[in-house]
Amino acid sequence: MSEDKYLVRAPLLDPKQQVMGYKLSWQNHGSLPPGDADLDQLLSLVAERASDTGLGRLFLDARPARCSAETLQTMAPPDTVLVLNRADLADGDDVTAATTLREHGFSLAIGDADLAFLESSESLLPLLSHVELGLDHPDLTTITSLAGHAEPPLAVVLAPCRDWEAFDACAALGLSGFFGNLCLAPRKQNQPGELGPQTVLILQLMQMVQENADVRHLEKLLKRDAVLSYKLFRYINSASFGIEVEIQSLRHAVAMIGYTPLFRWLSLLLAMTNTVGFSPALLQAAIVRGRLTELLGQGLLSRGESDDLFVVGMFSLLGQMLGVPITQVLSQIVLPDAIVQALISREGKYGPFLLLAEACEREDGCSADHADNLFVTAKRVNDAHLLALAWAQNIKL
Repeated sequence: MSEDKYLVRAPLLDPKQQVMGYKLSWQNHGSLPPGDADLDQLLSLVAERASDTGLGRLFLDARPARCSAETLQTMAPPDTVLVLNRADLADGDDVTAATTLREHGFSLAIGDADLAFLESSESLLPLLSHVELGLDHPDLTTITSLAGHAEPPLAVVLAPCRDWEAFDACAALGLSGFFGNLCLAPRKQNQPGELGPQTVLILQLMQMVQENADVRHLEKLLKRDAVLSYKLFRYINSASFGIEVEIQSLRHAVAMIGYTPLFRWLSLLLAMTNTVGFSPALLQAAIVRGRLTELLGQGLLSRGESDDLFVVGMFSLLGQMLGVPITQVLSQIVLPDAIVQALISREGKYGPFLLLAEACEREDGCSADHADNLFVTAKRVNDAHLLALAWAQNIKL
């Protein structure tokens, strides 16, 4: 049953590290591939959440004979790619089911393509939108050429990218790839380990917000950076805040949303100040992790403590995004001890929530242990995971 399964996501990155979508699956508790029942439960979970959240483009393993357009009617067909295997298109009934799904607007991918299958299945190619291949596939070049000349053309995506070296090889080919190990694979950056001037400015603003400084002093400091001011109002006016009145000044923003959401915004902008090795994919991962950590704490901690959890999640990837040790960042701002303890040692009041959010990014099935430590169910964790993905879609930076 899905009550004891935990979601894991693999972002699909284009050559510029932009997140083009996610492949969702169950964390792997062993070496056996997922069975039909596992796939059915995954589709049911996502379909249930898709009715009230915008999850963006999702890739999901499926069997056409076991799902129908009616089963998936709550999902957005243009944003849903069902990944099939060659065996799923072995007979007429399977092809008919796949054709019906395609007619309802769902995209179809082949997950175990080989050259012989593609060359002998010209009639099936119009049903497909994507071909998933390994970076070491012997026919990668030939299949990429074949996919590009298909009518309509097929998008080739590589899986899996286990590290940045594999991603760089994928990007060099001009292809997108699933990078499931993104947060666990720090990238070496050829840059000085120093904080830039905009990073220091944002940390100064964050410190002033922590101290509830007069908004006039905040405005004076913010005016030093016009780009930062523009991004502030763009973010606050985005759908994530749900404010119907357009915000045009910092004083107005503070009056409407308060200092705590302002601090949250600044933590997002802080993650973007690495102009040398900035990674949109890592920023997106940090946003999802921050929101997921926050949602996991709701109902278990106070409102203020849940807000702290967002900062914990965001800051936990900050060192990797800025290319400096997290201790160097923390030396520039005074944060509550509970936040610092979680970031440094994953301990204290907030540590277990961060560990669970991090576990949701791993394929090795470790979420259950961390969820048990917090006495939360798999359903609650999975719901929070999907809500965090949807929330991140509305962030404008």
